[in-house]
Amino acid sequence: MPAAEIATELVRLEQNPAIREELNFAARADALDYLEFHLIDRLASLGTDIGPAAGVGLLQQRAERLQQQLEAIDAALFQRLRVEIRAGYHRGAAFRALAEQCVGFPIASRRLHAPAAGYDVLDEFTNGLFQLRALPLETTAREPEMVHYQKTPTRIVFELVEQAAFAKEDVFVDVGAGLGHVPLLLSLLSGVRARGIELEPAYVAIAAGWAADLGLSRVTFKQADARWANYSEGTVFFLYTPFGGRMMAEVMERLRAESQRRRITLFTYGPCTLEVARQPWLQGVGAGEMNADRLAQFKS
Repeated sequence: MPAAEIATELVRLEQNPAIREELNFAARADALDYLEFHLIDRLASLGTDIGPAAGVGLLQQRAERLQQQLEAIDAALFQRLRVEIRAGYHRGAAFRALAEQCVGFPIASRRLHAPAAGYDVLDEFTNGLFQLRALPLETTAREPEMVHYQKTPTRIVFELVEQAAFAKEDVFVDVGAGLGHVPLLLSLLSGVRARGIELEPAYVAIAAGWAADLGLSRVTFKQADARWANYSEGTVFFLYTPFGGRMMAEVMERLRAESQRRRITLFTYGPCTLEVARQPWLQGVGAGEMNADRLAQFKS
């Protein structure tokens, strides 16, 4: 992109009032991506000026200043939302409405058009809410069958809440909870009691800190190996392929034993779905084909 064209694009963004509206997070996210990858990066690669009035250096300063202004709007938005959530606002349907307003689309209909795998602006929104910047250093060595942490796409959590139709006495358990996004979001959306089981202490500390910061007293996290964790309270379980092989078989046996005491529901996402579907004590829910790219539901 020539420097003159960059200057035109920069003016277009500077004069766009929509990206400065606090709740218009999606438009601002698009603008920030465009600024970074199409304007700022390109300007950094240009080695010559285009004249004293519109030099490359001046354009870069303007682009970076706009970037900082938009990031400040996001920071203020998420700070306000965290304070309001801590005070008891934005729970249940109100949180869904807030998220839909910020990302600019009805979340249920979005799933019809979203890619089977991957992340979108809804994940950017929740990353901002939970102040996710970088993963902490892990302190516990992973066994070969354990899968490296990967965040569950946020739309999957919204879908899970819709499908589960939680009763007030339900207890949700995320097996391999990572940084805790699923229990935290699920509690905001449904109010149900939620537990996260995670082996890595550094992840547990962050997740518990977010729960405390947001005042989500019905969400707790336990540092434990999933093979020996306490599942006695759980009625609805979720696994985003946290492990495989023999370890998965051992955890499935633990859950099968729990199903002898009460009826339980399992939700899965990722490659573990096909393995769970082979469990004779579970029955798939719904007419759709079970595959790794869709949320799957099973009942004991």
